[in-house]
Amino acid sequence: MVHRTTCRVIYGDTDRMGQAYYGNYFRWFEVGRTELFRAAGLSYKDIEERGFFLPVSECRARYHMPAVYDDVLIVETGVDDSVKGGIKFDYRIYREDGRTLLAEGFTKHAFLDRSGRVTRPPGFIRELIAQAAPGNPQCSLS
Repeated sequence: MVHRTTCRVIYGDTDRMGQAYYGNYFRWFEVGRTELFRAAGLSYKDIEERGFFLPVSECRARYHMPAVYDDVLIVETGVDDSVKGGIKFDYRIYREDGRTLLAEGFTKHAFLDRSGRVTRPPGFIRELIAQAAPGNPQCSLS
């Protein structure tokens, strides 16, 4: 399950050196995650309306090259389907050329129910991931 989306580095994303501030990469990871779900026909709002929330429990980023003002970024987001108790997203951020890797990382998320208790991933999420698994011709998120 891999999805690609684009976004542009705005002036407010940069520091005095004209490079994207490191914390913005996590925001771009969130854009990738949100658009992956949307491409699969499910928004974060839909998930929350069904009574589930996905707080981040762990995150990591590794920076290779800086993004700069006005760069168009390609955010590639995938789901690691080996995680059973929650969900893990893997990310790669490229320049518009699709070859220059700027950063990579992951976020792990727990599932909480409306009362704030940790729960197993709901069936509709497990089905979505299974349908979009590599080799399944019925779903393509690229």
